[in-house]
Amino acid sequence: MKLYVLNIIQPVGEIPPPEVLEPVMAELAEVRRDLERQECWVFGRGLEQPEASTVVCMRGDEVIATDGPWTEGKEFIGGITVVKVVDLDAALKVAARFTQVTGLPIEVRPFQGEV
Repeated sequence: MKLYVLNIIQPVGEIPPPEVLEPVMAELAEVRRDLERQECWVFGRGLEQPEASTVVCMRGDEVIATDGPWTEGKEFIGGITVVKVVDLDAALKVAARFTQVTGLPIEVRPFQGEV
């Protein structure tokens, strides 16, 4: 088995109103329950908006923290889901379910090594 992260790519901007967002979240909860039944679900969570980020890095010998995202962009990773599946094809099938529900692009990336 292999671990994959599914990064949900969101556009920067206003969060959809509850009447739009709540049905999507309900469908995503059903996808999660299905993955849990299949014992594929590892972890998943939404992320705060990019402006809530803090970047920690080295500047010479000094560690500094800077408010804001690493890079500015029109899109950001709005949430992640980690799944444990047999191969990339299985991870892509899970990602397809997420993109069908959200309408958003999903980046699928394997973790290094096997589980």
